[in-house]
This record gives sequence, C-alpha cells and structure tokens, in this order.
Amino acid sequence: KTVQFQLNGDHVRLCDLLKLAGIAHSGGQGKHMVAAGEVTVDGQTESRKTAKIRAGQAVECRGTRI
Repeated sequence: KTVQFQLNGDHVRLCDLLKLAGIAHSGGQGKHMVAAGEVTVDGQTESRKTAKIRAGQAVECRGTRI
C-alpha cells in the first residue's frame, strides 16, 4: 500500500509522519514503531524517532510506503 503525504514546510519528524499518514494512532505509537526497528527511510532501518523527513524520501512501515 502506498500513501501520499503533502509536506508543508521543509521537513516533518518521523514519528509525526507515521501519525499523520495514519500508520500510527499517536506520536507515542510512532516512536515505539521506530524503536522496534519497524521503520525504514530510503531502504535503511531508521532508529531516530525524530529524524527529519524531507520531500522525496521514502518511508516504509508495516507494509505501507509513504
């Protein structure tokens, strides 16, 4: 499944993106997903919960690509 996300500004924090895209129910759940190693950014596992995601980057979690 692919979800499109319109970025307002130059970046969004990873945990917030997971919440805004509907993958996580809350920012806290998004942080837990990152800590558990469930999230990749541009194909690499991302461990920074507040990593800055910029336009053009691909985020994947639980079978959904943003």
